[in-house]
Amino acid sequence: MATKRIVVIGAGMGGLVAALLLAGKGLDVTLVEKADQPGGKMREVLVDHRRLDAGPTVLTMRWVFDRILGEIDENLDAHVALKPAAILARHAWSGDERLDLFADRAASADAIAAFAGPAEGRNYRAFCVQARGIHDALKDSFMARERPSPLGLVQQAGFGGLGRLWATSPFGTLWDALGKAFQDPRLRQLFGRYATYCGSSPFAAPATLMLVAHVEQEGVWTVDGGVHKLAQALAGLAAAKGARLVYGRTVSEIVVAGGRAAGVRLSDGETLFADAVVSNADVNAIASGRFGPDAAPFAPEIRPADRSLSALTWSAVAQTEGFPLHRHNVFFSRDYRAEFDAIFKRGKLPSEPTIYVCAQDRQDNATSTGPPPTGAERLLILVNAPPTGDHGHLPTAEIDQCQRATFDRLAQCGLTIGLQADHMLRTEPMDWEKRFPATGGALYGRATHGAMASFARPGSRSRLPGLYWAGGSVHPGPGVPMAALSGLIAAQALLADRASM
Repeated sequence: MATKRIVVIGAGMGGLVAALLLAGKGLDVTLVEKADQPGGKMREVLVDHRRLDAGPTVLTMRWVFDRILGEIDENLDAHVALKPAAILARHAWSGDERLDLFADRAASADAIAAFAGPAEGRNYRAFCVQARGIHDALKDSFMARERPSPLGLVQQAGFGGLGRLWATSPFGTLWDALGKAFQDPRLRQLFGRYATYCGSSPFAAPATLMLVAHVEQEGVWTVDGGVHKLAQALAGLAAAKGARLVYGRTVSEIVVAGGRAAGVRLSDGETLFADAVVSNADVNAIASGRFGPDAAPFAPEIRPADRSLSALTWSAVAQTEGFPLHRHNVFFSRDYRAEFDAIFKRGKLPSEPTIYVCAQDRQDNATSTGPPPTGAERLLILVNAPPTGDHGHLPTAEIDQCQRATFDRLAQCGLTIGLQADHMLRTEPMDWEKRFPATGGALYGRATHGAMASFARPGSRSRLPGLYWAGGSVHPGPGVPMAALSGLIAAQALLADRASM
């Protein structure tokens, strides 16, 4: 039986890409999204009558989107306006300790040498070579494949490629590897932050995450109008290719009939029959029965202990003073290990967090300073939080203490933010849990802790015929480009299965 009718659950990045590619191949696609707009975690919020990104704030791995749009003979630049960043981020440890990383590797090496000494500048160059080796060894063999296994990686690499795979440091932690790469603890802290890009602790994540350094050097782009514009562009393209995008309606059940996925049932009782279903929901939501009892046994459960980071965020329009903000800024805590121990071992907000501030009205400048915007500016302020949103609200006293510690730490680094309750939207783990059920507010699916964690994510094909997975909770992992790759892989798997019927 040829697959013709497809239902996609969720307009997050994986679902959007799957819907776009399947519609582009002439299939009858209906995408159902419970929110009133596409994007999932790539969300846009309205604060003080101004729109700002309240999820991802940059785009990396542009090649992923060039490949996806190339599948349907489209060009990315025709649909979104991208600008390459000259400064990747500004980092601070105190009022006097600041370091910019640049898109230009030599500029970063010079900045690190001036900050931490010439030897660390040389160490950075060696670190970049190692990061590129890891990236190149895993880009095609792991990221873009359906669900690699350790044995499969070895078989694909062959005898001659075993050295490259071993050089990816699969059995060491990122923190240990950084201890060998750098002498300055501040640099270990800076590059250890790469673990948080997939919701993990640098003290437990594998050293392979060093590859993020090379990903950033390949290019970081801002999106004109905000990253949410990318979701809108993909949704518009999917509709142009014939997909029906249904917003504001909730899927309550994946229908199983004849031993395969046969469609979905909506919360109002309507059933959308289909020959295949692509789910962009977190796999744990399926496993916990949120989409009915029949599909639950086919989804792998993510235990609370295996969840990734959540976040406490403030989306604000506020006046700033002091610290010369760039668009992307990171203010580090003074005890990194204590920060992650609090979150992952005790399920608590850290007493002193590391803070990310995205100043969305700041322009990218090749120089270390640029003219600040006049008046109040749009800010996304984020600290890592435990994925305990299914336990209810965090205690008010705990949130208040973390908020005080956050803004005290910013002040210690020279930044004053005039945060006002009526010009701010605060989001805590329970709020994320409401948007993405059965996650506890974890924003990245399963934490990437341990050498085998990357292989624990399910691939695009579920064990139920006709049911496919996409999104950040499945292979190849979280983040905008990885979730997009999952949609591409799911579409390819579905089309291949259809061709073989």
